[in-house]
Amino acid sequence: MDISDFPRAVTDQLLLDQQHEIEAYTIYTRLAERTRRAENADILHTIASDELSHYQMLQRYTGRSLKPRKLVVWWFFIISRVFGLTFGLKLMELSEKKAQKVDYKNLEQYVPEVVDVLEDEEEHEHQLLDMLNEQKLEYMGSIVLGLNDALVELTGALAGLTFAFQNTRVIALSGLITGIAASLSMASSEYLAKKTDNNSNALQSSLYTGLAYIVTVSLLVTPYLVFSHYLTSLAVTLLISVIIIMVFNFYLSVAKNFRFLPRFLEMAGISLGVAALSFGIGLLLNLAFGIDL
Repeated sequence: MDISDFPRAVTDQLLLDQQHEIEAYTIYTRLAERTRRAENADILHTIASDELSHYQMLQRYTGRSLKPRKLVVWWFFIISRVFGLTFGLKLMELSEKKAQKVDYKNLEQYVPEVVDVLEDEEEHEHQLLDMLNEQKLEYMGSIVLGLNDALVELTGALAGLTFAFQNTRVIALSGLITGIAASLSMASSEYLAKKTDNNSNALQSSLYTGLAYIVTVSLLVTPYLVFSHYLTSLAVTLLISVIIIMVFNFYLSVAKNFRFLPRFLEMAGISLGVAALSFGIGLLLNLAFGIDL
């Protein structure tokens, strides 16, 4: 059957898939050329070759030559360089799936061999993407440890200090001292734990844990340095906490195929629950000791 005999929706789908294939080929090729790890570069070149063959196969049906959209290529290239290959490339796959207007099953009666090949190659590419070896993902456990502890401990501490002191500058100073001390403690504990397990990357793991803790502490304390009212500062801190949890769990859900909602609700529930409990303890201590700063 000639493409001119296809329904408009099918023709549009083929062209859309063809556009995605040439863009994916360009992105994978550029990333492969910039990747230091030889094994990752080989995987990316393999996927790029698959994408190019997909494009050429679709071109035989559409009879059209398409060029990659420079903005799309630039966007996913930057995302992959900043946040890691696995995250950037899997995010690209998700965006492609959302952009598809017609399911592959609707194409079977017109181009069955194309559907079979594309589905097989998609599975192959997923397997290859899971083989990427990235430092960002290697140390994700250490980052989770630092981030999660900082969110739970410091959100709770700031909530308690808020009603205990009711002075934004004092709360900020106390929070920073507590946060920096805790980050050093967490980094040291991570180092000793990894060293005990004879992990050769103990130092790097501890650095990732400490850095994640410090960054989180800085973000949570900032509202107390910006706003003058302690309750406003607390509200903004809690909002920042939820945003951090949301962004981090979105990253994990894409990069490591975790379910977003259950992890987000669990982490947010723990952090906000500890904050609420600490807030109440701070209020009781303030009433009991009559602290007024």
